[in-house]
Amino acid sequence: MQKYDFTIKTRNGHLVENIRIFGKDMADAERKLRQMYMHCEIVQNQEVVVEKELQQSADIEDVLTLIVKHS
Repeated sequence: MQKYDFTIKTRNGHLVENIRIFGKDMADAERKLRQMYMHCEIVQNQEVVVEKELQQSADIEDVLTLIVKHS
């Protein structure tokens, strides 16, 4: 799922920035936004580009090997 960033104006006229919502696409994220903020005006929207980080898990053997190497 992608993240989308919205800036909206509420029905009371307040500006709300940096609302981040996950969605399959922009239309899905906008639908979710409108469920939370009914009758809002979308001032700005954009897709958030997230760089994928390599997640690496270490088990106890890896940790012990590192400790022994640095001792």
